Parts: sequence; C-alpha cells; structure tokens
Amino acid sequence: MKHPIIDQLEPEELDPSQIVLGNPETSSLTLLEENGQESGLWRITPGEVTDVEAKESFLVITGRAIIEYADGRAFTVGPGDTHHFEGGEETTWKVEETLLKAFWIG
Repeated sequence: MKHPIIDQLEPEELDPSQIVLGNPETSSLTLLEENGQESGLWRITPGEVTDVEAKESFLVITGRAIIEYADGRAFTVGPGDTHHFEGGEETTWKVEETLLKAFWIG
C-alpha cells in the first residue's frame, strides 16, 4: 500500500523472545497521544509472535492474521474487522499477510 502517511511508519524492535516463527517486522505511527490515550497505525509482516495486550480497540485496514488467546480461543481478522482487548490477555499472532491496523489504546 503506497500512501504518504503509511510511508511515515517507524520501524519497531520486536523482542526476540516474542518471535515464534519467521522473521516478522513491525512498524508504527502515533497519530495522537494525550491523557493516557494513544491512537495510531501499526503494521506487522508475516510470521508468528506472542504478545501481552494493552487495553486496545483496533480496525484492520489490510492483511490477515489469526489471533489465538492463551486459553485456546482463536479468530481470524482481515480488512474491515474490529476487535477489543481488555488488557493483559496473552496472545499469539499468526500473520498470514502483512497486516496494517488503526488502533486506540487507553
């Protein structure tokens, strides 16, 4: 996806202990940060990573991934899908196609 705002995404370091499979890379752009809340864009390339989620809502813009909770629940997200994390959930992201999401934390 070629777009001026997408070109502003800054690479982020993944903790090597989070990488389960492949060589995924992440990048993000904070659009607004105030009063303990943050919104922006986040991108991850194909691979598999673990995470502990923040209290966050997101909208998938492009790409596809399977998100698995530590308790075994799993679901697939793709363009137009939304989801909300309460915070503290342990997840595994199995990214099939580079995923770009808009997020709201806090």
